[in-house]
Amino acid sequence: MRLDHISYACTSNELADVVQRIGSDLGATFVDGGRHPSFGTRNFILPLAGGAYVEVVSALDHPAAAKAPFGRAVQSRADAGGGWLGWAVAVDDLSPIEQRLGRQGSQGHRVRPDGTELRWKQIGILELMEDPQLPFFVQWECTAAEHPSAAGGPVAIGKVELAGDPDVIRAWLGEPTASPLDEVAVEWLDADEAGVLAVWFSTVNGLVRID
Repeated sequence: MRLDHISYACTSNELADVVQRIGSDLGATFVDGGRHPSFGTRNFILPLAGGAYVEVVSALDHPAAAKAPFGRAVQSRADAGGGWLGWAVAVDDLSPIEQRLGRQGSQGHRVRPDGTELRWKQIGILELMEDPQLPFFVQWECTAAEHPSAAGGPVAIGKVELAGDPDVIRAWLGEPTASPLDEVAVEWLDADEAGVLAVWFSTVNGLVRID
């Protein structure tokens, strides 16, 4: 189990501006990740050092966005002003989590502009919508070379400001809370609403905080 990615949600109209703003702040360039037909969303990806990535995601004007949990979560966060939606951890086998939650994961796929098709399964979006501190789980069905982080550059996640309860995270992950994001530091904060408040990135120009 490792940190896979962190998602930032915005409206479709804001997508280009948000991608440009965050990319400029980090001194890095996002790539078009394509559309998620089954979720009714699309994203732009920034591969990071260390096998993780950032996605900026928006909901499409498509029926799937109102039906799929991920599409609904993205739209809800965007409607609330946008910002960090949540974080995802990658697992080799989703079945134990599916058994624990009593349901099957959702099948996701998207086609990159270069024609490469990525497939994965994910679960935990419903819980994220109820409690934004909770990560969701991803099982990739692709090679390491095809993973969105494969072309990672010098930018890396250094610290995540997370409002929540370490004991709740531990129970959800089934792992110790000392380092829930692998090598990424977590600063636990008190806030009116739980969830990811900000992410600190290590860049060639020093540390940059994105909230």
